[in-house]
Amino acid sequence: MGRATVPDIKGKGFSELDKETKANKVPDTNKIRNTTSSDNRGKKSRRRQRKMMALPASAVVHPVQRLFNACKDVFAFARTGFVPSPDEIELLSALLDEIRPGDVGLTPRMPFFSPQVTRRAPTIAYLHIHECERFSIGIFCLPPSGVLPLHNHPGMTVFSKLLFGTMHIKSYDWVVPTTSAVVDPSQTQHSEVRLAKVKVDSDLTAPCKTSILYPADGGNMHCFTAVTACAVLDVLGPPYSDPEGRHCTYYYDYHFTRFPAGINTRRRES
Repeated sequence: MGRATVPDIKGKGFSELDKETKANKVPDTNKIRNTTSSDNRGKKSRRRQRKMMALPASAVVHPVQRLFNACKDVFAFARTGFVPSPDEIELLSALLDEIRPGDVGLTPRMPFFSPQVTRRAPTIAYLHIHECERFSIGIFCLPPSGVLPLHNHPGMTVFSKLLFGTMHIKSYDWVVPTTSAVVDPSQTQHSEVRLAKVKVDSDLTAPCKTSILYPADGGNMHCFTAVTACAVLDVLGPPYSDPEGRHCTYYYDYHFTRFPAGINTRRRES
């Protein structure tokens, strides 16, 4: 983390005492005494100002520390399916919007953002910041053409902040049939295939607002493709947990025209 610094405060010279310009005139001792007293008060005032201005670095809360503190409060009782209140969502979004690459020590010139000359998919790095049973904070670092495959966030609320670069986002939500619609259950849900709808299919370029997805909507399943080198700061609440049923599942997507029944589906990767 970057550490806040305090500007160098340089004292200025004090004004000289009043001098009499007439030769051989006895100085006015009262005037000298009073002026000196005034200067002393001025010195004390300046010392107080220095103490007030020269705050220790620890008194300036780092943006990532503010985010961590807020997450501790917002996700204090987070369980599967938890969704923060509108005010809490606004708070976390505002804190994430303030964070810049320099706050987390990142620049596009770092090695893991360099283009990779290989036949295999570019390697994506994950920088761990914090994880507990209530929430996690981390950063995905994608080189150009890097792909974070289509995956879900079961029972989770996720905040994603693009720190720099351009990436393509494609996200989906499950289709929930209405009670009035006559639909064959086998056409909407299967052990391997299920109907989904596109939520987002577009490029995102930093600086931009924080994206949010929810347990049942907002594009809970998404795929990231790096158009340029990019970094994504993620906050998950609650985080993935196999014992609690929040397992990360990857999917293949198929257009509905590939199925006789005309179903737009996502197939679970085995």
